[in-house]
Amino acid sequence: MTASLPTFTLGTTSYIYPGDLVHNAERLAGQVGDMELVLFSTDDGQTNYPDAETIRRLAEVSAQHGLTYTVHLPFDLQHDPTREHPSITHAKRVMDSTHPLNPYAYVFHLEGTGAGGGRWADDGIRAIEAVLPLATTPRQLTLENLENYPPDPLEPVFSALPIARALDIGHLWKAGLAPETYYDRWLPNSRVIHLHGCRPDPVTGRNTDHLSLDALAPDRLDSVVRRVWGWSGVLTLEVFEADYFTSRAALDRTIAAHR
Repeated sequence: MTASLPTFTLGTTSYIYPGDLVHNAERLAGQVGDMELVLFSTDDGQTNYPDAETIRRLAEVSAQHGLTYTVHLPFDLQHDPTREHPSITHAKRVMDSTHPLNPYAYVFHLEGTGAGGGRWADDGIRAIEAVLPLATTPRQLTLENLENYPPDPLEPVFSALPIARALDIGHLWKAGLAPETYYDRWLPNSRVIHLHGCRPDPVTGRNTDHLSLDALAPDRLDSVVRRVWGWSGVLTLEVFEADYFTSRAALDRTIAAHR
């Protein structure tokens, strides 16, 4: 390595400590440089969307500790030619309410049914265009690859819009794809990387992701660290609760080996 330290900013999710968004921000400040706000809304009305007071307190934590935020939009974006799709309505609500935080990125998916066929890419572009005016810059919107369709159908979307990428390495592993195949194309325009462990379920044999990084063979994590060492952006350990601490230990060991 040519540098003694990696150039990326380390982040993790807002579900590490028992408590709300503010409690997690306060506890994580100083441990990581960015916290991903993982937001949800259920059919029965349960939601963790931040209200004005929560936003004010999150902004205070940011000002005091230099913590930045990435915001994960709650639903896969979809285009409906007859009305505003609910995924767009929710995205607008979240983006409007979190705007005072000046998020480093809004991370989102496109709904994957029919990916790569027909008008799928065009409909995805229309969906993104519906929320684009709420972004401070187009690159604040970061489109993430999912595990249920390969990343390649997203290329026409990136060609059409000046948005950024969010490379989810764990999703590639879950889909049985080699991250090395996508680094050259994705990393130069990625503002965010999601990293989490993946291994086959002992019962079903299917790959399970969002596990601790200690679920990975050491050489697999080593190959990621080697490739992203000089990359500038937010590397989010997209794990939850105790898996953060074991993931952090595994990552720290790997980084120390490269110094």
